Amino acid sequence: MALQLSFCSLQAPSNQFLRPTFIPQDFLRKKEKNKKKPSLLISCSDESSEDYYLDAPVSAGDGFSFSGGKYSDEPSPADEWFKQGKIVKAHTVGGTGEKAKDPIFGLTMGGGSQASADIFRWFCIESGSAENHPIVLIHGFPSQAYSYRKVLPILSKRYHAIAFDLLGFGFSDKPQPKYGFDYTLDEYVSSLESIIDKITSSKVTLVVQGYFSPVVVKYASTHQEKITDLILLNPPLTAKHANLPSTLSIFSNFLLGEIFSQDPLRASDKALTSCGPYKIKEDVAMVYRRPYLTSGSAGFALNAISRAMKKELKSYVEEMRRIVMDENWKLKTTICWGERDRWLSYEGVEDFCKESKHQLLKLPMAGHHVQEDRGEEVAQLIAQVVGRRSLIS
Repeated sequence: MALQLSFCSLQAPSNQFLRPTFIPQDFLRKKEKNKKKPSLLISCSDESSEDYYLDAPVSAGDGFSFSGGKYSDEPSPADEWFKQGKIVKAHTVGGTGEKAKDPIFGLTMGGGSQASADIFRWFCIESGSAENHPIVLIHGFPSQAYSYRKVLPILSKRYHAIAFDLLGFGFSDKPQPKYGFDYTLDEYVSSLESIIDKITSSKVTLVVQGYFSPVVVKYASTHQEKITDLILLNPPLTAKHANLPSTLSIFSNFLLGEIFSQDPLRASDKALTSCGPYKIKEDVAMVYRRPYLTSGSAGFALNAISRAMKKELKSYVEEMRRIVMDENWKLKTTICWGERDRWLSYEGVEDFCKESKHQLLKLPMAGHHVQEDRGEEVAQLIAQVVGRRSLIS
């Protein structure tokens, strides 16, 4: 997709700056079709306010932003999703406290990109009674807690289901690399410990999808006493799985990665639909696009984690294999596999499960993001696995 890079040529006061706007051509065509009166394609805004807005309009964004921030001024599905959740503070912010600047133009970023001065803010959503056994749902890469929207209500009937956006995704903080969080996989392990300790003090069932599975396994390896079950949804298990697909690896490329990561249609829509049979609906797509439409910080975070994944995923996959196949691994582990995954080959998955003696559950009609393709079915499988474990124990 071609991108149009527009700059404002107006004169700004000394305490303000003008921000470039990346505008996808498909986005412009749809906007032109739906608009009722003429409007400028270039948007400029001041950065005089340091307040942090999770669902900010373009005038309160940070870095550079897309014109309008969304297709219209009508209520968005992203607004409704955000209202259902809450903000939780967890994991101490690192860095020197220096004002963050974007990696392309060196423009000063706003509060949403830099995170607060003390503790990171995470968007969490809960369903079910807090008195029940907690099931923590961790999304894949790139995705959001929103991917579990069909899973949460089903699990809530018997369990306390909790999902959250990882740092850099959804409505959680998106610090710029080198300004408090560099998006390394080791940092994700330590931050995961912080958020899980914050949201529950009980032993939990951990569910994780896709490329963040090795991160969760490494965390679980040193916290087995806190976990009752581990359920992996289409995790990278073999040496071939350690190579990111082109749809994701392109975000790690020099310069091209920075540009493509600012394209919400490529960063969300294409990433979700290129890995399986999932057909995204417009109201669903708007939730996934919102972080990229509201601020440039989401794209910079995507670029950073893509580079970290490309560099570190192989060693993390190898370590995950060693951990879950070790005789000292006592944690009951279940692998659910969407057989229509276009990113991760099924070859070697059965052999791995047989050798490690871990249960394998197959979902014939699901792709890589199984909770998107077959959310209700995934919820039932999780409930069955957790229910069996509780009966055994």
